[in-house]
Amino acid sequence: MQAKVAPAERVAVIADDDEFFRMALAAVLVQRCNFARVIQTGSYAEAIEAIEAEAHVTLALFDLNMPGMEGPALLHHLRETCDHLEKVAVVSASRRREDIIETLSAGAHGYVCKASGVQELSDALGQILDGRIYVPRMIADIAPAKDAAPALAVVAQDAPAAAHADAPALSPRQSRVLEMLVRGKSNKEIARELNLGAGTVKVHMAALFSKLGVANRAAAAVAGTRMLGA
Repeated sequence: MQAKVAPAERVAVIADDDEFFRMALAAVLVQRCNFARVIQTGSYAEAIEAIEAEAHVTLALFDLNMPGMEGPALLHHLRETCDHLEKVAVVSASRRREDIIETLSAGAHGYVCKASGVQELSDALGQILDGRIYVPRMIADIAPAKDAAPALAVVAQDAPAAAHADAPALSPRQSRVLEMLVRGKSNKEIARELNLGAGTVKVHMAALFSKLGVANRAAAAVAGTRMLGA
């Protein structure tokens, strides 16, 4: 498990081809989130190069619409290959439900809309830095696209319902697994930290999906975030 980095040592990487937005976001990270250093890049390739050059990166923020960014799936590869990268999130102008769901499914620790005010943005980043997954509340108000893939449509229908339904009864172990899922842990990380077999974690995940009434990890993260008061 990665050790928490003190604020005085925090390093962030911003990947966005909008120079003025990068500057504004960097100011929020330094002034409101106590980052010691913020590295600004204008493409996915530049961001990867910057991350690989650092010994430890506390947070990397990516825009979905910039050179080299072919979709949220790249974030999953990044988390799998960069052990020294602590947290990854998206800050994007897109309000498409499918982009939000795919980002969470890829293992990102949050999705923040660029239209958010400074206070909302800093609050979202604070939650991510505290170890929670930030799910924008407006996801419940966005209708799924008519041409959405079936799997995404299921998540879109399930997530709001699970968030507003009475909280299901979970066993202590299921609650712990859900908490770690909301924190963005993979099945492998959950198994290691709870000293469980991979198969046992899958069983707990299946039980959670059933009790929460959701179809996959992204929908479970949405429901679990609100259920746990994150």
